[in-house]
Amino acid sequence: MAGNKNFDGKLVVMVGGSGYFGSHIAQDLLKRGARLRIASRNPEKGLKLKPLANLGQLQFARCDATNPGSVSAVMQGADLVINLVGSFDGDLMQLIGKGAGNVAQAAAAAGASAMVHVSAIGADAESEAEYAQAKALSERLVHDAFPKAVILRPSILFGEEDAFINMFAGMIRMLPALPVFAPHAPMQMMWVDDAADAVVTALANPAKHGGKTFEIAGPEPITMLELHQKIADAQGRTRGFIEMPDTVSGLFAAMPLTPMGRDQWILLKAGNVPSGDYPGMKQLGLDPKPLDLFLERWMKRYRKYGRFTVSK
Repeated sequence: MAGNKNFDGKLVVMVGGSGYFGSHIAQDLLKRGARLRIASRNPEKGLKLKPLANLGQLQFARCDATNPGSVSAVMQGADLVINLVGSFDGDLMQLIGKGAGNVAQAAAAAGASAMVHVSAIGADAESEAEYAQAKALSERLVHDAFPKAVILRPSILFGEEDAFINMFAGMIRMLPALPVFAPHAPMQMMWVDDAADAVVTALANPAKHGGKTFEIAGPEPITMLELHQKIADAQGRTRGFIEMPDTVSGLFAAMPLTPMGRDQWILLKAGNVPSGDYPGMKQLGLDPKPLDLFLERWMKRYRKYGRFTVSK
């Protein structure tokens, strides 16, 4: 991709940018000629991006979003800022909520011309889930410190290397029958590269998008039960799916060392679709792609004979 006049030579600071979503945003920005500084608690996780950058185009910095001094240090010289800090572990109000406020304050003090803050669909100060409360706090603090920041609320992201689709794909490959939690909860899942495109588009045009909140999602909702069936079909497997009642699922989520915590269960049960109260991908000029466009290809490695498996 050719350079983009909005990014050529500009320094973009991505706080919390060494994770899965951040790596996809980084690839887009590097292609567009941005200079990129990835700041996170574990910047080593982003080192795989180095071969994609030109000499001097990519930097890594250690940063603690809960420490205002640490955030200010990595923000020096920033032209544009993206905040991606998120977690389901630890003190979420401090890390996600107040951490976002620290990033926004430092971005404003550094003279950054635009900022994108990545929140989540379901952000709600009144939610039972601390994660949703923390996201709501983060939005308020970002708006207070950097009023022209764009707030993006993405739905659940999927991609070829994600931890969501692949978790279910692995279980479906191994087990003849498996339980489905919140089987009828709707999700409007979004391809990670479409979400990255939304971040970059919002960042590139602060005059048009600044100060707005967007709920971004895929083109169509599916239920958890439908998702399981789609994965099984793409693997060429016949599987039994047991619809679990909420009481049982809630008890499972409350147990230690399970793949789903309490907050994740609360959010899953509520569904993950746009509320319709905010603009979305259409208003950003983007057309999201459906899961079905990718799933058949991605599931080849889970089939009994890989790409040589004969379709039913």
